[in-house]
Amino acid sequence: MKQGKQAPLPGRFITLEGGEGVGKTTNVAFVCDWLEARGIEVVRTREPGGTPGAEAIRELLLDPDRYEAWSEDAELLLVFAARAQHLAAKIRPALARGAWVVCDRFTDATFAYQGGGRGLDVAHIATLETLVQQQLQPDLTLLLDLPVELARDRVTSRGARLDRFERERASFFESVREAYLARAAVCPRIAVIDAAPALDAVQRDIGACLAQRLAAWS
Repeated sequence: MKQGKQAPLPGRFITLEGGEGVGKTTNVAFVCDWLEARGIEVVRTREPGGTPGAEAIRELLLDPDRYEAWSEDAELLLVFAARAQHLAAKIRPALARGAWVVCDRFTDATFAYQGGGRGLDVAHIATLETLVQQQLQPDLTLLLDLPVELARDRVTSRGARLDRFERERASFFESVREAYLARAAVCPRIAVIDAAPALDAVQRDIGACLAQRLAAWS
């Protein structure tokens, strides 16, 4: 069924992206705190996940032991099934009431992981993106960038059980990183943040980027 063009939503949509170990979770919290300190209502969420049903799909995707290895096409469809529910039940309602949504990963991750890492046709990903999202895109994406070797050291230093993606080879993550940076080079909404320095320096850069965008949106 053909979808009509939707009116812009009054809230703002900010996403954080990057490979494993770049510090997304920590910096999602920083972004939320930064915005809330300026009187903005913030809804924090993540992908895959964000709602009970989408979180169940997240478990299907990430658990390396309970489920069989997904085919590449099945993995892609699961990602978008979770996203469709997430958008319908959480993201769009929050934006519609004027809240700002801060999301740990969104569709740029699909282009990077399933497109770059898995080698799937990006035209197929773009078709699903249009079907599920229509015209909705993040207003700002903060891409935390880190060399793969350093990022993998951070992941292993946690000592936690690795999920299905964290167990991938370094070559997979090199392809993911290249795909992210290629998107950033042609997409003005994506701001690349060097995630290698100390956390306070990274967050100064994030804060400066947020302040610049907030001024432009005011």
